[in-house]
Amino acid sequence: MERNPEGIRAWCADERKRVLLLSATPRAQGNSQCLATAFAEGASQSNAQVRIVRLSEHISGFLRDCRSCRMNDGECAIADDHAWIFRELFLPADAIVYASPIWWYGISAQLKAFIDRMFCYVAQAYPDSGNVVEAISGKRAALLLSAEESNLSARLGITAQMSELCRYLRHDLVGVVTGIGNTRSEVSRDPADPLASARTLGIRLFDTKATDYRIDTDRPKSVWSAKPVEFPASWR
Repeated sequence: MERNPEGIRAWCADERKRVLLLSATPRAQGNSQCLATAFAEGASQSNAQVRIVRLSEHISGFLRDCRSCRMNDGECAIADDHAWIFRELFLPADAIVYASPIWWYGISAQLKAFIDRMFCYVAQAYPDSGNVVEAISGKRAALLLSAEESNLSARLGITAQMSELCRYLRHDLVGVVTGIGNTRSEVSRDPADPLASARTLGIRLFDTKATDYRIDTDRPKSVWSAKPVEFPASWR
């Protein structure tokens, strides 16, 4: 995605829900990218506006010691597109979708670098950190994963990590879709049809019920107060 001031203004001015999809694979037509495309199709069907950012094209540096790296005005000194993506797309978004291949049983380095570097803007040393924290909170989130092996434990570490990240950021993680495949676009041959699950998750992103109880939560007797919705098993 190229920097386009007019496009950013339209992104912020449009009254439709804003969905930022961070695609973390460097591989063209990779399996997590296929899931991202299917999700975007679904979200667009529900009248949301979707921006897909391929992180490998924009993120080139890892988090450094902000105390010595930060510029005099508090801004990040790393010369890539992280600041632009974070401030102009991430903060105004109503939902964040993370799409990553499972590499060595974790998320890709591109996605980890993007998340790590958000620290620069939430740390108290950043002049506008209070407003940044406020803008981060209250979003919806979803996770799209691709893996070569179907072993359930292969995805547990990532799911736990991203669930905790969302809890910390006060985001509602409403769905996880995992597709199995190795060669480019092979996820389309997965019998569980994760592309359909990703597309459906995109359609229902802002309607899916999300709960995270505490011991003192005032909870209803019935989980589903309305007609139950049948969610694909791969969402869980």
